[in-house]
Order: sequence, then structure tokens, then C-alpha cells
Amino acid sequence: MQSTLTASKIDNILILGIGGIGFYLAKRLTQEGYTVTAIESNPKLIREANDALDAKIIEGNAMQIGYWKQAQAPKMDLSIAVTNNDAVNMISSFIADKFDIGLKIARVRSMEYGESESFLKKEDFKIDLVIHPEELVAQEIARLVMRTSANDVVDVGEGEIKVLSVRVDANSPLVNKTIKEISATLNGFKYRIVAIARGINTLIPRGEDIVLPYDQVFFILKREHMPTLLSELGLEQHSVQRVMIVGGGMVGRRVTELLQKKFNVKLIEKNPAKAETLASTLTDTEVLQGDGTDADTLVLAGLLDTDTFISTTGDNETNIIGCLLAKHIMNRTNRDPKGSQGKTIALVNKEDYLVLAATIGLDVALNTKISAANEILKFIRRSELLSVAHLHGVDAEVVEFVASPKSQITKKPLRKLENVMREKGILIGGLFRESEWIIAEGDTQIKAYERVIVICKSTSLKEARQLFA
Repeated sequence: MQSTLTASKIDNILILGIGGIGFYLAKRLTQEGYTVTAIESNPKLIREANDALDAKIIEGNAMQIGYWKQAQAPKMDLSIAVTNNDAVNMISSFIADKFDIGLKIARVRSMEYGESESFLKKEDFKIDLVIHPEELVAQEIARLVMRTSANDVVDVGEGEIKVLSVRVDANSPLVNKTIKEISATLNGFKYRIVAIARGINTLIPRGEDIVLPYDQVFFILKREHMPTLLSELGLEQHSVQRVMIVGGGMVGRRVTELLQKKFNVKLIEKNPAKAETLASTLTDTEVLQGDGTDADTLVLAGLLDTDTFISTTGDNETNIIGCLLAKHIMNRTNRDPKGSQGKTIALVNKEDYLVLAATIGLDVALNTKISAANEILKFIRRSELLSVAHLHGVDAEVVEFVASPKSQITKKPLRKLENVMREKGILIGGLFRESEWIIAEGDTQIKAYERVIVICKSTSLKEARQLFA
């Protein structure tokens, strides 16, 4: 019988594999105050981890029980197996169960294992959560395609509250105005600007902060007011009809499968043999063989009439360059002042390039290891946080807390807590009061047991939790 240990009791975490996902996870978890121990066999990864992480790193093979004992496995509350080997990760969870580790998470890339219809199910290996990184990022891309207008929309508060992301160009009514001036201009409904992505920096803004060209601005507002805000900003809601995907690997193929029944999808694959295989299996998609970074190839494939361009090859540079080229070709304002601009989505698996992608004008850049890590973090926090979402293009989280009696957040109106929250990169967006969600204002005072939507920097989640404890 498996343990029913809750996330609120998690203190000690064992990570198996300190590569991409493991390193990112360890960094985030130690920032939030968890005690992290990791087992890794690669000396280079160990050196990098020791230099950058406040965690205990053990050099060894996760399949050898001696290293589990060295890591004091019986004292662990959670094991996370994220090596590059599916079999190692699945068996590691079985070993963790033998050490009475209450919760087990395993990364499994193959879609043949872990699901309810699989021959081998996650329960067979005592796994509580199976993570499919490529499936997670494919689902996220599909969700973004189905959005209209803005770069992204995050649902919180059972969908009654939206966090809307808008990329500001030089002609936007927001440019060179302070947050206070924007609030005075966009009146008639309540909203808040809760975060700004500017280059490599994330701002939790104050009233005096100025919005600059190429900023990515995040609004929080009630669902029914979103069309009004889009209209005020001069953004038309339009339906996506035509999608072009470059790269027929695991992610590109899965995105195609998710979209082909709803949209007119074209898939471009450079490898002739792979393109032929994809064409025979993706019967609702037009598969073309060619180079997704070649302008002539893209135009001949119909990019001029495409609404959304997605690049999911295994090469970061190809994805970024392809999206930049596509963004220019799809910019219909080059031909018609009233024309629209297509959306671009790039798969970028190098974190430094995520920053580059945001600063040079791509709409959305996604990373498989961050998507996987966010899903794991959501699972870990599930009992103390009602919901959590990571904002694309900015180092910030949207979190839903319940205010505990006598917690600091309940003692004063938000205006009097502003300095404390500003120093910690925390902002209150909305709350559930008298059976409805409302947008928070300076005079709002949080009451005990109220559900509250918080926007904070990813590194400030621990401090945000303390405000509500």
C-alpha cells in the first residue's frame, strides 16, 4: 500500500539525474527552501551543480543501492527520477518505494508506458506522477495556438480570471506611459498590470514605472472584460485557420496530431525519409519535404497565408531563425496597413536562448525541461497551493493561496503592505469574495480563508507563501 503523504509534509527531496530537468528542478526547489539531495554519475554535471546549487550531490549510479543509502533515502519524502533513461527512472521509483519514500515522480519519454491503456502502468512501478516532457510541451503549444489575439492567456480562478500577455510595439497606446497613466486611460472596468518582461529582466511594476517599446505586459482581469481590453489596445480577436509546423520530430509530430482535426496544418520536415513516413501516417496534414529556414521554401509552402508558425526541430538556432524569418514574412502590415501579424512559437531547449528569443521579437519560446519541471512543481505544491501557472516570457508565477487566520496578509490593506511586497517581487491580483472573483485594489484588505491570486517572481514564491501562512 502506497503512502498518502501530502505535499505540505515534503521537506527532503531526492533527485536522480542532475542534467537539464534535474538541474533546473534542484535550483527552483532549493530557492523555495526544500532540502535537495541528488545522485548523478556524470563528473562534468556534478562540477557544474556543485558550483551553482545549494544541494548535496552524490557521485554514483542510481541503480546501485549503496548510493541510495549514502543519500539517506529512508529520510526522503519524495524521489524525482529524471535521468535520460526511461528504464532507470521507472526502476528507480520501484527502489524508492522499497525505501518507503512516500511520493515518486519519474520522467518517461516513451508514450508506451505509464498511461492507463499501457501494458505497463505507472502503478506497476509505484510511480505517483509520470512526466512526458515532449507531450507536455506539445500540449502547451496546441493550447497557445487555440488562443486568439494576445501572445498568451492564462486561466486562474476556475477560468473567471485571466492573465493576458501583450507584446507592446512602437504604435501601442501603452508605450511611454506610466502604469498610473495607463490605469487612467483604460477605465470602465477593473484590471491590473501585474508583470512586465523587459529584455532579460522581470518587473513586478509600480505606478511610476513606464512601459517601453518591445515590453511584454501582463494584465489580470475578469473574463468578461477581456474583449474590451483587447479593443482598447487595438488588438483584434481573430480565429486561427492555418498553421505551419517545421520539424517532424517527437514534439512536431505530436503538435500536428493535436491540431490537424481543427486547423489546416502543413508540416515541413527536412529529412526525406522521415517526411515520407509522416506523410503516410498524418492523413489530415499536408507534409512537405524542405528546409524550414529557407524563405523560398516557406513562401512556396504558403506562409503568406499562415496564421501561426511553429518551429520544433532539435536545433535551437534553426527554430529561432526560422521563426524570425516567418515573423517577417507573415507581417501583413508590410503589404496592408490594416493587415494582421502572424504568431510564432519556437521550441528552445537552451535557457540562455529563451532570453534571446524574447528580446528579438518572437512571440513565444517554450522549453521542454521547464515545462516538465513546472508540472513537477505543481504536483509538489498541490496541497498548499490551489493552483499555479508559469507565465511564458517572464520569470514569474501566478499562484492561488488561501489566507490563513492571523497571517501577515490579513493584517493591513494592500496599500500598507505595498513596500514589503514590492521588495519581494510580489503583487496581489485578485480574490474570491462573496461568491465572485474581484480584482484587488490598494484599499482591499484580505480576510482569513479567502482565496487570493498572487503574482510573484519565481524566486519569491517562498516569501509569498510566508505572507499567507
